[in-house]
Amino acid sequence: MSMSDFKRTLAMTLLSILIVVTATPAWAQSGNEWTMYGGDYANTRYSTLNQINTGNVSRLRVKWLRSLGSLESQEATPIVVGETMYVSTSTGPKYVFALNAKDGTVKWKYEPEMPSDVFATVCCGLDSRGVAYANGKVFVTRLDAKLVALDANTGKELWTQTVVDYKSGHAITSPPVVYKDVVVTGFAGGEYGVRGAVQAYKQNTGELVWKTYTIPGAGEPGNDTWKDDSWKTGGGSTWYVGSYDPKLNLLYWGTSNAGPWGGHTRSTDNSQYGQYTNVHTASQLAFDADTGKIVWAYQMTPADVWDYDAVNEAVLADVSIGGQKTPALMKADRNGFFYVLNRENGKLVSAEKFVNVNWAKAVDKTTGRPIEDPEKRPQLNRWARNVCPNLFGGKNWQPMSYSEQTGLVYIPSFNLCMDIAGKNEAYNPGKFYLASEFDLDKADSGGFLGEFKAWDPVKQQAAWGIKEDLPFIGGAMSTAGGLVFYGNQRGDLKAVDAKSGKVLWQFNVGTG
Repeated sequence: MSMSDFKRTLAMTLLSILIVVTATPAWAQSGNEWTMYGGDYANTRYSTLNQINTGNVSRLRVKWLRSLGSLESQEATPIVVGETMYVSTSTGPKYVFALNAKDGTVKWKYEPEMPSDVFATVCCGLDSRGVAYANGKVFVTRLDAKLVALDANTGKELWTQTVVDYKSGHAITSPPVVYKDVVVTGFAGGEYGVRGAVQAYKQNTGELVWKTYTIPGAGEPGNDTWKDDSWKTGGGSTWYVGSYDPKLNLLYWGTSNAGPWGGHTRSTDNSQYGQYTNVHTASQLAFDADTGKIVWAYQMTPADVWDYDAVNEAVLADVSIGGQKTPALMKADRNGFFYVLNRENGKLVSAEKFVNVNWAKAVDKTTGRPIEDPEKRPQLNRWARNVCPNLFGGKNWQPMSYSEQTGLVYIPSFNLCMDIAGKNEAYNPGKFYLASEFDLDKADSGGFLGEFKAWDPVKQQAAWGIKEDLPFIGGAMSTAGGLVFYGNQRGDLKAVDAKSGKVLWQFNVGTG
């Protein structure tokens, strides 16, 4: 599941972050562009700019503001190419803007025509988290499950491709990944009984290059991890962003919850799930970037019944662990564990709790599987009480950042628990298919609902944290100026000393 209607206008914080950091006069300087959602293929969200730093950030002032014309939650990260900023809005997107990054004036505006019934089959918010750019084209994903290429100079449609059928519960809410001559997208729909996939298209023509399902079909390896024909409606959607390693030529994508949430429909309905792990749901996948073949897979939450999507961004970095340079893939998962995997082969390096977790005691370092507390696994008509974290996760889609300067990861985390149980429910195409009921009105201990924390991925421990009284903290961005920026639900954009966690500056953007 994505986020619920609780989150509103948080990505205005992200828009403001990019405005204040990129609005410098040195446009030719390396690092002035932000050409993709995560800042780079590795999704580090790290800016090499240092003109704004710990010594002068207190003097930071707003340069310009721009209304985006949509009142739904704004979750988009703008991209900056040359002197142009491209940003999408919610509700479709309702608009895609090309803005002069120096003063915010509109260069062009794209306003797609959306089907009137599309909003009835979108699970968890009318979101658009941004666009992608390559070779003079802006690539837009839409709630009606279309992928569109626009001329970056004029906003004119160059081609449109239907990725999947929105009437069956599919939607696309996150930007695609662009590399070489292809543009690659996933889609949402894990709450509608879809079967997830990742699809690659030619940038110039929109021609389909490859499509890979995340759940193996009949006769394919891993299909026997599904009870009967439950794989056909098994979820494993790919609704968030991917990462790419050009050297390994591997594309990384996380998959959503198994569908429906109620495990009795597709597994054993207890912690002794045996073969019924439901691959490749709640998993991290690595694909051959040219063919789409799955090279390796690591399942964070086997036989998931908590809606612990593993879609959170995979952050790629080479880190020194035990004196050895390790090609790491780092993920703060919804299930509450921070994973470090070897991104070459998917082998587990380490996994530790980064928030309070009680559904599992630990992750077995040999098998890579969580050691569950059976009382915290919901079953058909049996409630699991006070399960932590709740289905929003220890972290949700709000992106974390890795600073090559400090070696720390900066995580917007939640402090929430839930009660949850399975129930019988029939599959009906295009309708919610959860087979579960839940109560989310439960805060964990400590008197706070969210925490922005710096995490050492080598030591697997927190370096510092800033507690927030409300959940749903905005995404993070770290900089070579020794700063990390993030936003909270009250609309406060904060600049923090990346080493100490001291708040050096904040500004209320007027949303929340």
